[in-house]
Parts: sequence; structure tokens; C-alpha cells
Amino acid sequence: MDSLALNTLSAVDARRLIASRQVSPVELLEACIAQMHALNPAVNALAATRFEHARSEARVAEQAVMRGEKLGLLHGLPLGVKDLEETAGLLTTYGSPIFHANVPLHDSAMVARLRAAGAILTAKTNTPEMGAGANTRNAVWGATGNPFDPALNAGGSSGGSAVALATDMLPLCTGTDTGGSLRIPAALCGIVGFRPSPGLVPGDTRLLGWSPLSVSGPMGRDVADTRLQLAAMVGLHDGEPLGVECDFRTILRAREVDLNTLRIGYTEDFDACEVSHATRQTFRAKIAALSRYVGVCEPVKLELGEVDRCFDVLRAQNFIASFKEIYERDPDLLGSNTRTNYEMGLAMSLGDAVWAHAEQTRIFRRFQAMFDRYDLIVSPTCPVSPFPWQRPYLAEMDGRPLENYYRWLGLTYVVSLLTNPALSLPCGADHAGLPFGLQLVGPFRGDRRVLDIAQALESAFSRDDALRRPTPDLGKLAEARVALKSIVTHAPDEVLARGG
Repeated sequence: MDSLALNTLSAVDARRLIASRQVSPVELLEACIAQMHALNPAVNALAATRFEHARSEARVAEQAVMRGEKLGLLHGLPLGVKDLEETAGLLTTYGSPIFHANVPLHDSAMVARLRAAGAILTAKTNTPEMGAGANTRNAVWGATGNPFDPALNAGGSSGGSAVALATDMLPLCTGTDTGGSLRIPAALCGIVGFRPSPGLVPGDTRLLGWSPLSVSGPMGRDVADTRLQLAAMVGLHDGEPLGVECDFRTILRAREVDLNTLRIGYTEDFDACEVSHATRQTFRAKIAALSRYVGVCEPVKLELGEVDRCFDVLRAQNFIASFKEIYERDPDLLGSNTRTNYEMGLAMSLGDAVWAHAEQTRIFRRFQAMFDRYDLIVSPTCPVSPFPWQRPYLAEMDGRPLENYYRWLGLTYVVSLLTNPALSLPCGADHAGLPFGLQLVGPFRGDRRVLDIAQALESAFSRDDALRRPTPDLGKLAEARVALKSIVTHAPDEVLARGG
């Protein structure tokens, strides 16, 4: 095969061709590295890299294929890992100058599983400081630009992973999600991001291990790639208190879905969230098109209680748990978003925490009744089109000031509170010609069901000009080589050169 085209292969196709000896892991890796050198200067999606180590591992992977050894699910596939996940021997900064020289001794549980499945760790992907916010920019690696226009926000906090996938730099990338960090960048960059049920993918580094708010999960250019990666992640782990027993084969096998029998309830705003007028108009047009493919597609009314205040309290708990020592040493060591969350927590009481956990339970129980009638609840993933990354966050919407820096993320953080699995599926372009994502919310613990339906919808959308996944103009990106803001405070031994 033409080595110049190998990086455009889906993860599923690349893995199949590696197993049949039609594609070499070495050639695939080199094609991905070449694409990173060609396009990363324009979008700045990557943090630390380990190209030489990856090349050695690709040669070993190739030898295993030639010897006829049993191959893992992800054998020979280059992997990007979000810079919030620990990677043994490779810089992990969390986007914070405090950790500018942090090289972990061990992989996180999720990374260890991906590597055990044969994935080749190639690069870390950019994230906001400590994952706080939906604009991927920090003082270590700089800003990540949207692949459709590098002057615009790529979303966050898994923005680097979304951009690396959208630009064909890597076939596999990971993400994490508290208030929408898998789904929002997926929507803004035109790829798939899946927030699994809490505990399905083990997380052994969360201090509040019993909290279901934060999860790790897969991202992909399409649903099949996303579920392939998820299959290598799932299963019980001693470090995950919320762990779920899951046979990876149930994730891999897509069951046929008859769209004519599908029952969809849709909402523009969950009757609680800020959504721009332009996005509402786009969503209505997408729903009108979607309704032609399914059996039932009707609006729903939701009563979800005090979701904003509830999320504020539960989110703040995580920040108090994670950053107490740093804040007490010097608050200025934390960036403004992280510090804001921490200080919100300081103002809260035990009574607030008890109320929030009880309110989350009430919201959860009311919402689950929706699935007595519907297979999915569908909403927009993001309430606005991408805005310039120079704006740290969205302060107002349609002239209305927003309460805090993350209030514009309500469409996704409401679903995080519910704990239902949710996937952002590319659905054509918005009013500005930029990617638009539909958020598909499934029944409690219905991860496989969400993936099956998403894959069926994706297939239908691929035949519809108004709904198919948009792709960026990579030739234009390669020519532009736009220099994004980059404030590098250290010089690790192996970091992708931004200029070449």
C-alpha cells in the first residue's frame, strides 16, 4: 500500500491489514509521524512525543506478526494519550508548569491496558491546565487550534486528541470527561467522543474513587474505531471502586439496529441549559432530517431540578480533593480556571455536599423513566459554534452574561450528573460551516446500545450531504503552518518541534 496514505486508514482497517501482513506497523507509524510533522505546526495538538521508542516498539510488533504470534486488539496501532493520563517514562504535565518535568514511573490503568493490547504509545495530546475548561490552551504547550480553522477553539479538555484524530495524525487517542471533555472537542472537531458509564473503563488515579463524575474513554474518527479502543479498555480493576465486569467481545460486536423502530426523544436544552439561537436553529434542521430515518422522533419535557448548583458542588469537591496541597502552598501556582473551582469549593459546606448528592440521586431517578418510552435522548453536544481560542472561555451567549467560566457547558455536564452513557456523533455542519455534533444519551448502563445505535445512524448519515461527518481541508492546513501561541517552559529530550 502507498505509505503516504496509511495514516488515513481507520483503526479497524489498519489493525485488520496488520494482521494479514498487508500493512507493516513500522510503515504505519512512519506515516503518522510524517503527518504530525506536516500538520502539528498548524494546530498544536501534541504535547510530549516518544518517536524513537515508538519506532523500536513498531519493529517488535512487526516481528510478532511475521512470527505468527497471537496479536492484541490494538496490535501495532499508534496511540495518542491525553496529557492528564500518567505514562511511564514519558512526560506528563497535566498542562501545568508545576509538572513541567514530571515523568511518571508507571502507566495509569487505562494506558497500561491499551499498551497491553498492542497499541504503540507515540505522543501525548494537549489539554487545558488540569483539564479545567473546554478550551485547550495552557502555559506549558500553548493553544490547540481547531482543524477547520486554527484560529478557533478546538474544545476541551480532550482537544489535542480530537484534533490529532481529525487531522489523521493518529488512529487512536484517549480522552477524559467530567463535564463534557470527551464530547465537546469531538463535536467541535468532527469526530466521535464517547463518555462511558462510570467504572466501565478503570481509573486508578482518581482521589474520589467513589464519585461517578469523572471518567476516561475513547475517541475515534468513527464509531467502529471508538468501540475498538473501548474494548481494549474495559473490565474490572483493583484500583476502580465503581468497576463493571464486561466482556470485551460484547463491546466489539455491533448488533444490527432497525432505525425504523427507533424511538428518539429530543431536547434543545434539557429545559435547563444555555443554548445559542443559532445552535437551536441548526439542531432543529438536524432533527427534521434525522426524523426521516427513525420510527419516533419527538420533543421531550424534562424536570431535572437544580442541575447547575448540583454540578457546581460535585465538581468543586473534585478540585478540593486534588489541589489542596498546591493551593495552600501558593494559590498562584494554579491557573485561573483551576483556582476558581477550588475557591468555589472553599465556600461550600458539608450541608452543600449532602444536598448535592441527594439532588443528583433525585435527578437520576427522574431521568431514567424517559427510557420507558425512548431508546435515546438526543440533544446538541455544544451550545455554540467554535469561538476564537484567544478567548479563555465563553462569558456570554446571545448577549446574556454567563454565571461562570463553564456554565456554557451545561448540555454535557447535565448528562455527566445523570451518569448515563453518552456519545457525540458528527452530524454535518452548523450555520457557520463548522462541525456539528449530536449528543446521543442512552439508558443507564446501556453503553453497548448507544454504540450500536450510533453506528447505525452514522451509516445512514454517510449517505446524506446534510448529516455526514465533515472533514477539514488538510492540504490547506499543511500549507498554512500557522504558528499558534506556545509558551514552552522546559525542553524535554523528545518533543515534537513546532517549526518542522
